[in-house]
Amino acid sequence: MIRYLSLLAALFIFTPLWAQKEEAGLFEVGKVKELRLVFKEKNWDQVLDSLKQGGDEQRLVGDASFEGKVYKGVGVRYKGNSSFFAVSKSGSSKLPFNIDFNHTHKDQKLPGGVDKIKLSNIFRDPSFLREVLSYEIARRYMPAPRANFVQLFINDVYLGLYNSTESVEDEFLEQYFKGDNGILFKCDPTWGYKEQPGCPEGDKASLQYLGPDSTCYQGLYEVKSDFGWQKLIELAKVLNQEPQKLDSIFNIDQALWMLAFNIVLVNLDSYTGRFCHNYYLYRDKEGVFHPIVWDMNLSFGGFRYDGSKDSPLSNEEMQTLSPFVHYKEKNEKRPLITNLLSESLYRKMYVAHIRTILNDYFVDSTYLHRAREIQEMITPYVQSDSNRLYAYETFTKNLYETAKADKASIIGIAELMGPRTEYLKNHPLIGKEPPVISEVKHIDYGEIVAVNAKLEGAEGAWLFYRYGKIGPWKKLEMFDDSGHDDQMAEDGIWGATITIDKEKKKPVQYFVVAENQYTAALSPERASFEVYSTAEETSTVKKGYK
Repeated sequence: MIRYLSLLAALFIFTPLWAQKEEAGLFEVGKVKELRLVFKEKNWDQVLDSLKQGGDEQRLVGDASFEGKVYKGVGVRYKGNSSFFAVSKSGSSKLPFNIDFNHTHKDQKLPGGVDKIKLSNIFRDPSFLREVLSYEIARRYMPAPRANFVQLFINDVYLGLYNSTESVEDEFLEQYFKGDNGILFKCDPTWGYKEQPGCPEGDKASLQYLGPDSTCYQGLYEVKSDFGWQKLIELAKVLNQEPQKLDSIFNIDQALWMLAFNIVLVNLDSYTGRFCHNYYLYRDKEGVFHPIVWDMNLSFGGFRYDGSKDSPLSNEEMQTLSPFVHYKEKNEKRPLITNLLSESLYRKMYVAHIRTILNDYFVDSTYLHRAREIQEMITPYVQSDSNRLYAYETFTKNLYETAKADKASIIGIAELMGPRTEYLKNHPLIGKEPPVISEVKHIDYGEIVAVNAKLEGAEGAWLFYRYGKIGPWKKLEMFDDSGHDDQMAEDGIWGATITIDKEKKKPVQYFVVAENQYTAALSPERASFEVYSTAEETSTVKKGYK
């Protein structure tokens, strides 16, 4: 039976993420949660400190009460690098924690199936906003952890208000990638790592190819699965030496979203910045690696080093940071940027992603309204947090103005994003008029699927598709020549035909990219995180992982 489906992007209405119904409870932003830990050890802090200082990831076992429900035998350890060592050195007791709820009882989980959370001490963020706000924005475009606020008590002593962030493992991987038994790397070099003898010089977790010996990568990346080094090395080799083959083993569009997100929000404590870290790589069961953003406390300009020079960026330099940093310098130490953006189509898609993020959150100050909502909600909790790392005055100030965090000057979020939005809007490429895509349709003939779309102002077009909800994206060129299920030649209707692999008995997910000389447009606009599907019976846009 032939199924004809009209998929109109105009019918999809964007509802801000925070206005959508949150999953019951655990990471709900609108309510500050309460977590209590109880240890038998009176010197629990000294025990945890000795484990952390020794580099030991063993855990201290205690009991927890989350929102009144008791969890026995949870495993607790300190976490973090600067957020631990700098704060510990200052004498503050507000240190970051990693809490494993199924450490002793393997079937013990928090609501929603979550078994591990990370508690961040809101280091170098006087506004208390960066982590939660940044993750909310990121989750509009790519898989990213959920985060909210928690009051932490240990042995009935209040330690303060923390960020609680979803751990990138088990339930997270199952939700987005339909399985947690793939290969997982945390791309964050070991604190104090020294280059191994005989290994080429690399630059942290940059995905440079350092040869076939896994020893050269250990210490730069942390494998979280039982195996995976050879697959990581293969990825680095293809990225650096055969980038034309990358789409078969790497989610390129997801990487473009991550890079666009980093550059719009000036999130430089990331792959983009000096330390080239704070992301994960997950290889799904179809053999495709996916980058996942991590650690947002220094987003919105909280870290001033872009990696292109040794000195910190001024406020003005962050406001006008080029979206093509590293690419324009042809920086071989950032191959994920230079090699992806060297391909014309991917560069235009990257520009389109920047434009989408700007329009969704910054052009109309949506981010600022949301920041005010969060700040109003947490104000009494910040006031009562006697262990907060910075003065209360900086909390109220840093949303709008530069504030001090110890000796560091942390730019105000609005102070950064107001001028930055204007700069990016008027950038010679981002400001160019993109093509317009409408009336996206497909006809399912069984053995083939014909897709067409009405395009205006396009000089070329591409159909990206994959089988099912994970796996590599393939692309087909679209034509307006009457020979590709596109109706009449030169009538503005472009088409392409997917020949269905008989071994792939899954619905097809797809999206359309139209390009002109300078830029591109996507439909759905937030593809590939949102997609069209041959399984759909209604004119709606779906999240690709659902």
